[in-house]
Amino acid sequence: MRLKTIISAAVLAAAALVSAPAQAAVQAHEAAPLPAPAPCDGCWKPALNTSWQWQLSTLPKKPFPNVQMFDIDGFLAKDGAIVKALKADKPGRGVICYISAGSYENFRPDAAQFPKSVLGKQVDGWPEERWLDIRQYQGKLGEIMKARLDMCKKAGFDGVEADLVDGYKSETGFPLTAADQLAYNTWLANEAHKRGLSIGLKNDLEQIPQLLPYFDFAINEQCWQYDECTTAQNGDFGYDQFVKAGKAVFQVEYDLGTARFCAKSNKQNFNSLKKKLDLQAWRVPCRGA
Repeated sequence: MRLKTIISAAVLAAAALVSAPAQAAVQAHEAAPLPAPAPCDGCWKPALNTSWQWQLSTLPKKPFPNVQMFDIDGFLAKDGAIVKALKADKPGRGVICYISAGSYENFRPDAAQFPKSVLGKQVDGWPEERWLDIRQYQGKLGEIMKARLDMCKKAGFDGVEADLVDGYKSETGFPLTAADQLAYNTWLANEAHKRGLSIGLKNDLEQIPQLLPYFDFAINEQCWQYDECTTAQNGDFGYDQFVKAGKAVFQVEYDLGTARFCAKSNKQNFNSLKKKLDLQAWRVPCRGA
């Protein structure tokens, strides 16, 4: 998401009350080198041209769109029933588990587990969410995220969409750096792979060159609207780097008409959709089903 936050003095004060152990942990892994990418040889990995549906607000209902991949909310589907139904409807179909990895959501069943020290500013436009201090992933925050990955695995999902993994570019209430984000994102990717789950890089365009070896596909919102989809547009980073590596790109526009981005997406071999912000069933694909 392209987000800016509202400054809150109360939240800033709370963010300052990080325990000494948490501060030590932050300093320890801030300078640590990135880990080697964990292998995921048996993971489901989408082909470059993969039709898909992104539906997070509600669960899909029959008749399901005849697509090769669904990306749905992990908590809504945690009993595994809809995952099983989607796979039975189309053998070989991949089902991706959406979780927020960078924000606290007060409506989630595990919300009470988040320590106050990891809660930052409100995510702009989403009053029920607050940014997380991702530097603390080696403590309780990491345990919560590993439990979410376990939930996805238990429900039968094939992969994970970890959202809001670019907080270092926003006003989170914490002094997050690009190095902090790289450390957290590579940790998330390796934890997903350890569970046999593929994982998609959600936005975080500027870190594509470093994160490409760790992630199996990419998911983007509005890169055509902001003229930042390709390396030619940005200079150093772009989703064409995923395609060149044989990894699928799933891309969505909300405000642009299809005539303004579909031809460009198809030329780049992106799997693009026109969606509404509520991310319900409505969709217009640029190619395929």
